[in-house]
Amino acid sequence: MPPRSPAPTAVGARPPATVRRPTATLAVTSAATAVTLMNYTAPMLTLPDMAASFATPASAQAWLLNGTPLGLAVLLLIAGSLADDHGRRRVFLLGTLALGLTTGLGAFATSTLTFTLARVAQGAASAAVLAGSLGLLAHAFPSGPDRIRATGVWGAFVSAGIALGPLLAGALSLIDWRLAYDVLAVAALMVAALGTRTLTESRAPRGGRPDVAGALALGLALAALLTALTLGRDGWLRVPVGLLLLGAAAFTAVFVAVERRSRTPMIDLALLRRPAFLAATSGALFTGLAVIGLFSCLPALLQRGMGMSPLGAAWMFVLWSGTAFLVALQARRLAGRLAAHHQLAVGFALSTAGVLGLLGALDGDGSWPRLLPGLFVSGAGSGLLNAALPRLAVDSVPPERAAMGSGANNTARYIGSAAGVALTLALSPAGPDTALVVSAALGLAGAAVTLGAARVRSDHSDGTSFAHTISR
Repeated sequence: MPPRSPAPTAVGARPPATVRRPTATLAVTSAATAVTLMNYTAPMLTLPDMAASFATPASAQAWLLNGTPLGLAVLLLIAGSLADDHGRRRVFLLGTLALGLTTGLGAFATSTLTFTLARVAQGAASAAVLAGSLGLLAHAFPSGPDRIRATGVWGAFVSAGIALGPLLAGALSLIDWRLAYDVLAVAALMVAALGTRTLTESRAPRGGRPDVAGALALGLALAALLTALTLGRDGWLRVPVGLLLLGAAAFTAVFVAVERRSRTPMIDLALLRRPAFLAATSGALFTGLAVIGLFSCLPALLQRGMGMSPLGAAWMFVLWSGTAFLVALQARRLAGRLAAHHQLAVGFALSTAGVLGLLGALDGDGSWPRLLPGLFVSGAGSGLLNAALPRLAVDSVPPERAAMGSGANNTARYIGSAAGVALTLALSPAGPDTALVVSAALGLAGAAVTLGAARVRSDHSDGTSFAHTISR
């Protein structure tokens, strides 16, 4: 018999996108995520050398850490919306390529300003990588156990990147702190090249015009907020800080008004009535505030408080983040027994317990064995958080808005982390224990807010199905 001809399609119709190799999609997106987080955490170990190289005053050193969170927070939601509308593969690959180029440029910076600007650009590129990667995963693994496994692996590589960044930077800083950024630039470009051969495009276009007004309002609001949080370290009652906070509030109001009227908003504000979305977003915000904010500063606290070498501080950091990586990999086994919002609450509780275990161990009289229990317990908590958050991020929104859900979740996470870094640096002159107590209190608040958000009853017509999502 002659071969059967393919079924005809309507003129101009585009055949539906298919995912030929979901495992390859998971591998490439996880590798890119790890490189992105390595770039994010590398300055934790190179901060003293960079500050000396640039003659950066203590009051401005937070900028060296907060440049990337600023770019991330401002553009994550925008990147997620663009990825859904114009192609997740396209946004992901452009972000990975831009990350490689901007990281390479950062290695040649000669001042605090130029390095900070390079870090902001790296954050913008990282936003495209993170939003696009979870969107690609949601398309490659539509639902069920495979998605739980995939998002768990992706979350584990978040922890792996966090762990390996300071270790790489600490090792190469023995030669020159700039080498770490050269290596990360090459790694990002290699992942971009690999992605062009393995990834399949997916999108869910809504039609209409891009939400330029919403993007501009949101970008200005977040830029003003994070700048105020960074400058606030030198005094919260200063006029510039107050004006920036007022500007952030005003631009936020403009953003809300624009989104209410837009036919194609960056974020559907009705999602805020979904319990799962509230749990995911509040959990991400408090993860940044309570966990990422403190542990972003841990290597510097170890070097200053205990006199550790950069490489020694990196290994202590790896004990925390490496534990998070291993726990995140295994967290999928809890999916059938523990609802995602309960997993977040347990993660916050373990992180809080571990942080309290570090009390009295970060000052000059401490010794490194005294750090181990707290680092292991808090690392286990972080691993549970990293595994649950991406799962909730894509499950709490309609399938066609997966990248937007990722963008919203990560926006909340990195706003929290920027605020947490600024808060930790502001509290550290009073002693590390002050920062630890505040972090522990924020962790408990995160557990309470996450559980409370998950129990909110939604009045949205289809909110029930999403409420059930987080119990599975």
